[in-house]
Amino acid sequence: MKRAQDIMTTPVITVTLNTDIKELARLLTSKRISGVPVVDDNGILLGIVTETDLLFTEKPLHIPTFVTLLDSVVFFENPFKMDKDLKKLTASTVADLYSSDCLTVEGSTPTEEIAKLMITQKVNLLPVIGEKREVIGIVSRTNMLSLMS
Repeated sequence: MKRAQDIMTTPVITVTLNTDIKELARLLTSKRISGVPVVDDNGILLGIVTETDLLFTEKPLHIPTFVTLLDSVVFFENPFKMDKDLKKLTASTVADLYSSDCLTVEGSTPTEEIAKLMITQKVNLLPVIGEKREVIGIVSRTNMLSLMS
């Protein structure tokens, strides 16, 4: 049975919270990758940033629908989502875009479990972390497809 450590890509291309989004776009384009782990100065995983996050900066802002009822404003959607969307739309660094709640695997994680995670959670990349949450590799869908060849 193959495990993450058998198919993961190393060394891992990473960015920090201070990485400019134009630099991020150049990196993803030049390396032909769909996302990268976000790490601190010690290589500890903070989250992940993907092409989708970057594309969000080009998305039109959606104003939540609301009605006024008895001098009160009633929102049909979560108004706090607009604040989050606005932050992403005006992003200048990775800190404004990245997802801190990213799924991870360990080097010993079986590839069957990785496939299940990718499909059920709809993710393309899974950082492989060590004991101290340091990034030791990354598994992409392309890595998974290599098992079939």
